[in-house]
Amino acid sequence: MKTILLIHGPNLNLLGKRDQAHYGSLTLKKLEAIVKAEAKVLGYRILPFQSNHEGELIDFIQKNSEKTDGILINPGALTHYSYSLHDAIIDARIPTVEVHLSDINKRESWRKISVTKPACIGQKFGKKEKSYLEGLTLLHKKLTTKKS
Repeated sequence: MKTILLIHGPNLNLLGKRDQAHYGSLTLKKLEAIVKAEAKVLGYRILPFQSNHEGELIDFIQKNSEKTDGILINPGALTHYSYSLHDAIIDARIPTVEVHLSDINKRESWRKISVTKPACIGQKFGKKEKSYLEGLTLLHKKLTTKKS
């Protein structure tokens, strides 16, 4: 079975407790369960990981990228300044989709900037958990057309 890394950045461990207007009411575990269920239908295994530490996210990508098929990542605030995370995504050499629960274009001006987006095949945001599912669909399309 193909594997997709599901990576959550800083503060996403607080989902369900954070500002629900922006992030929704789902906990991280429930969000992961939704993504896992949809991924199973598409023929993928999900390997989830969350950290509040940039280096741990990079280590996880480096450790797992050679034995996985794609990445679905919500870098959290690292989206806006982590060039090292950008480089880790590039170096992984596998399709990656950046996702966000909130609409980053309708928030603070600094949230509109993504330094990780150019390393990805796409970006989905503003639809709570549906952003993750749309990101998964985009990865699936890329992975299935890649082999055709």
